[in-house]
Amino acid sequence: MNQKELREIRKRFNPDKESFSRIYGCYVNGARQIVSEMDMSLGLLEKEETELYLKILKKTLSGNLGRNLIDIEFSTDKVERSDEHKLLQALRLTHLKDENVRNIFYQRVIESADMGEDSYVILLASDSYDIPFKGTDDEVWDEGSSEVFDYFICCICPVKDAKAALRYYAEEKSFKGFSTGHVLGNPEFGFMFPAFDDRSTNIYSALYYSRNIAEMHKEFIDAVFNVDKVPMSAAAQKSAFGCSLETALGDECSLDVIRTLHGEIRQRLQIHKENKEPETPEIYLEEVDDILKKSGINDEKIESFNVSCENSFGDMGAFNPGNIIESKKFEMETPEVKITVDPEYAFAIQTKVIDGSSYILIPAGEGVEVNGIPVSVEDE
Repeated sequence: MNQKELREIRKRFNPDKESFSRIYGCYVNGARQIVSEMDMSLGLLEKEETELYLKILKKTLSGNLGRNLIDIEFSTDKVERSDEHKLLQALRLTHLKDENVRNIFYQRVIESADMGEDSYVILLASDSYDIPFKGTDDEVWDEGSSEVFDYFICCICPVKDAKAALRYYAEEKSFKGFSTGHVLGNPEFGFMFPAFDDRSTNIYSALYYSRNIAEMHKEFIDAVFNVDKVPMSAAAQKSAFGCSLETALGDECSLDVIRTLHGEIRQRLQIHKENKEPETPEIYLEEVDDILKKSGINDEKIESFNVSCENSFGDMGAFNPGNIIESKKFEMETPEVKITVDPEYAFAIQTKVIDGSSYILIPAGEGVEVNGIPVSVEDE
């Protein structure tokens, strides 16, 4: 899915559109026991409650594609033969109405979702989207629909403990003790099945969501999807990419090389953003090689880098640039000091050996502060 398709589906989570008629779910305690099950008609809920439920479900389609939102790809064999895909299809085609199918799914989630000792809620909602025809100029023709996109959303939401607070009672003109009760938090992870690719149904793919880009919840993915290859998390990609550079380049993994690499990749991300391209940005390994060559890295070390990347990423020919660098900051760290610089000014950083010791030098003009206190920087 791309950004345009994602936005198109996200618009469905509007109470005024009445896209979702029911919400199903179950409340699971810390001992992995179902406390209660839910089967709610949104038409019978208060408007505020409906808005809150849809807001939580919509969070499952939030974040960045390739980082928080990951494509889960099914092979032809899995689509045709796997029990996991058959269960997902059963949920979709029955619009979640089959209680037995829902219960099988709940148990599969409960057995695999690791929420520690915390209670949580599994939420499910189904929608049938009569896809309007869209012209090349993005003009929508409502009467030109040619397909109905049947899909469902699943999200796993932690239940937060009650918090004590002081609440104002107008009739008594005073604040009194008040407990907020248990609160349903935003989703930790979830998915949409099937994917909405090329504005059409793609049962060979699901869109998986994880709030924490460092945690993919592999056990959940294995139990619910059972795909041949679980995608790497964004944090794991960044770590693997950095380790490949460090291992292959050795002493040549210098500030200048990393600054150049960071700058060129960041520039690609900026161009992608300025052009408002809907597809997830990509950079190929060969393009990274070219940047390293321009930085003076020899062919032998570049080949070593490629081998290390292949060992870590498999046959992934392209990377999401936003997953392998920190595009919004340029950060350096020693055992004693952490320095964060606006990437626009990374060029000003220098390294220098003074009296036999290595130093990182950053120009200090006006506006220097220490713990929020303006200070002057004088020559010694």
